[in-house]
Amino acid sequence: MTAKMYYDADADLSALDGQTVAVIGYGSQGHAHALNLHESGVNVIVGLAAGSKSWPLAEAAGLTVKTVAEAVKAADVVMVAVPDTIQKAVYDNDIEPNLKPGALLMFAHGFNIRFGRIKPAAGTDVGMVAPKGPGHLLRSVYEQGGGVPALFAVEQDGTGTARARTLAYARGIGSTRAGVLETTFKEETETDLFGEQALLCGGVSALVKAAFETLVEAGYQPELAYFETMHELKLIVDLMYRGGLNYMRFSVSDTAEFGDYVSGPRVTEGSKAAMRDVLTDIQTGAFAERWIAVQEAGGDEFRELRARDRGHQIEQVGADLRSKMQFLNPVVVEAGAAQASTSKAAGEARK
Repeated sequence: MTAKMYYDADADLSALDGQTVAVIGYGSQGHAHALNLHESGVNVIVGLAAGSKSWPLAEAAGLTVKTVAEAVKAADVVMVAVPDTIQKAVYDNDIEPNLKPGALLMFAHGFNIRFGRIKPAAGTDVGMVAPKGPGHLLRSVYEQGGGVPALFAVEQDGTGTARARTLAYARGIGSTRAGVLETTFKEETETDLFGEQALLCGGVSALVKAAFETLVEAGYQPELAYFETMHELKLIVDLMYRGGLNYMRFSVSDTAEFGDYVSGPRVTEGSKAAMRDVLTDIQTGAFAERWIAVQEAGGDEFRELRARDRGHQIEQVGADLRSKMQFLNPVVVEAGAAQASTSKAAGEARK
C-alpha cells in the first residue's frame, strides 16, 4: 500500500487563524520554524531562557521574544524545539504549569513522548511536525520557495482540532510544499534513531573511518585516502539524492558500477544482523535508557567519545585539505563550537 502524502492543498493555514504559536528554543530547528511561520503570516513568539544568547538574534530577526513561561501562557500552540536532553526539565518547570486549556503541544521529534519522559495531561492536544532535514536547510529552502519534507503525527486530540492545526503548522514552515507523511510518535522516533545510528551518522562515519584506515595501513598516502573515502562521498550522495541508486550508478563508470554490485555486499556482510540489534535496542528503550543515564551522570562518557573521534587521523588530514579549498566554505569544530572561514558558513554554523 502506497503511503499518502499531504501537500499545500491538504493543509488549511486558517486553522491557526487568531492563534499564537510559541516556538520554544531558537537553535537549529527553532529559528527555522519561527521565521518560516512568521513569514507565512502566523502570529509567532519565541520562548527562551532569560539571558539566552539567542534572545537578541531572534529580536533582530523581527520576532517577539519572551521567557519560556510567558510565551507558553500567551500561546495556543507550543512547539518544543529545545534539545531532547533538556526537554523534560523545560516541560516540567515552564511549559506544563503554564499551558492554556485546549492548547496544542508540539514536538519536532518524538523522543520524550515515546519514552515516557514527558506525559501530557489527557486533555492536552499533542502533535508533531518533524522536518527531514536540519534547521538551516529548512530555512534556506523555504526562502527559495521550496520546502523540506516532514513527518507529522497526532498523539492526543482532546479538542478535535489537533490534526488540522498540526497540518496547518506543517504548511506554515513550508513542509507541505514538498509533502508530509502521517505517522505516529513511536514510528517517527524509532525510525529516526535507527536511521541516525545505523546509517546516516553512525554507519557512514564508521565506514568512512574503516575505509580510510584500511588504505593508510596498507601504505597509501593519508591525503589520497581522504579524497577517496570522505571527499568524494558528497558527490555520490548528491547523485543518490537527485535520482536514487539508479542515477548514481548511471553516472559513475561501468567499472565502479560493477564493483558496487560485487564488493558492496562483501563490505557490509553481517551488517544487517547488527542493524537488527541496533533497532532492538531502540525499540526496547535500551538506547534511550543508556543515553538518559549518560546525561544524568554528567555526560562524561559522551564527551570522551566525542574527544576520541575528534582526534582521528582522517579529521586532521581533512581539516588541512579543506582549509585550502575555500570554495567549500570549510568549517572547523573546536570545543563544541563551529568556526567558519566565511561569513556565509558562519551564519549557518551559528544557527
